[in-house]
Amino acid sequence: MGVKPRILIVEDEPAIADTIQHVLESEGLETLRSAVGLAVLPLLAAQRLDLILLDIGLPDVSGFDVLREIRKTHATPVIFLTARTEEIDRVLGLEIGADDYVQKPFSPREVSARVKAVLRRTRAGPTSVADPPPGRAFAVNASKRQVTFCGAALELSKYEYEILTTLVRRPGHVFSREELMRIVWEEPGMSLDRSVDAHIKNLRAKLRAIEPDLEPIVTHRGTGYALRDDL
Repeated sequence: MGVKPRILIVEDEPAIADTIQHVLESEGLETLRSAVGLAVLPLLAAQRLDLILLDIGLPDVSGFDVLREIRKTHATPVIFLTARTEEIDRVLGLEIGADDYVQKPFSPREVSARVKAVLRRTRAGPTSVADPPPGRAFAVNASKRQVTFCGAALELSKYEYEILTTLVRRPGHVFSREELMRIVWEEPGMSLDRSVDAHIKNLRAKLRAIEPDLEPIVTHRGTGYALRDDL
């Protein structure tokens, strides 16, 4: 029998945490709980965590700040839980590395579906698609789910990895937002309209940090995105 995925639920409202814990454990997942954000990094350092459900409105620190700290050292998938409805908050969460976003009030089935969708992608085996030819600015190690740019390894969230490798495998091809959503998201109808834009913005910032003078991802206004074919 395989190892059960371990989910950390970071939620300060006991009734909500109880409901999430019950539905996830009924689906065969292992759960841990914390009511405060400051406990997340020590837990990550101490044990294996396969996914974090992270409330934004925690009593000690913002969930946004917790995620920023997580992304400095870990690529563990994170799904935000929040009562906020403003699009700016949702987009900010994606830009700083969230893998998905669930708005309160939510049904336990919705949370379970999103957790399982992210876990399927996280725990997926190596892809059968060939890696790009050597000598290019990008190199993909599919078995390790790692991308290097100009020789430097990139720290990517799950969706950032999937978007970038999709572009890398077909340089010059213009992918529409809808096409990227269908390819990358297992349940595209449950994701935000601006998810692709938010992840592209985050990818560009990470690439620019390595090579400030290069702009590998090209925007085709009104159409979508493509990777330059001259790198």
